Amino acid sequence: MISVSPTLLDMERKNFLRSLLIGAVSTPAVINACKKSSVANETVGTTSTVTGGSSTANCVVAPTETEGPFPTKVPASYVRSDITDGRTGHKLTAKITIGNSSSNCSPMAGAIVDIWHCDADGNYSEYGGTGMQPTNYQSVHFLRGRQTTDVNGLVTFTSIFPGWYSGRATHIHVHVYNAAGKSLKVTQIAFPEGSGTAVALVNGYSKGMSGYTYNKNDNVFSDDATGIEIATVTGNTSSGFELKIQLSIPA
Repeated sequence: MISVSPTLLDMERKNFLRSLLIGAVSTPAVINACKKSSVANETVGTTSTVTGGSSTANCVVAPTETEGPFPTKVPASYVRSDITDGRTGHKLTAKITIGNSSSNCSPMAGAIVDIWHCDADGNYSEYGGTGMQPTNYQSVHFLRGRQTTDVNGLVTFTSIFPGWYSGRATHIHVHVYNAAGKSLKVTQIAFPEGSGTAVALVNGYSKGMSGYTYNKNDNVFSDDATGIEIATVTGNTSSGFELKIQLSIPA
């Protein structure tokens, strides 16, 4: 595993995971564990770029978000572009471009990118058997993976469209490191919502959308007024969906 210096977010996550050993965790505890970081968005330069599917005249740094409560335990073990690992759902191809905000958001080659997200039923691998996630998936590692950016700053993952769970909108977690393994950014990707969007078409799989938390009420995405964290998502349930987003970070 890559060693990363402890931060306030790390300590918060560790304290939360330690609480799982004590007993069942209530839904409010899950929501608190997923709360937004207090780090504000940064804007640098004047280069026109696309971040989160929204055009802007500035190079906007991706917001820092929490890793928890389900981060990959040994991310270096899952270097793979296809992270489906047997999970069923509508195909999703995720294309994530990493830009260097310290260099006018130019493509960052050689960056290490980890992603992870829940399955169609809202469950995460590597966790479970608790009140927060009754189904025990501690021994499997689906929907987790690592890739290194190419010369265009791009990584591509094949996965399934994420489901949802109580208190959160549909999302994907991202952790970016430099080539030497230094942590540069922990953030999350949101999905467009509304009539005709992928979220509406998937319709929560068998769960439906009753009780779904939309971006505007999500404790991570609710303050994203300009849509920095919202990806561009195209496609359909027959042929699958394609997600594209640029995440600009200082390096």
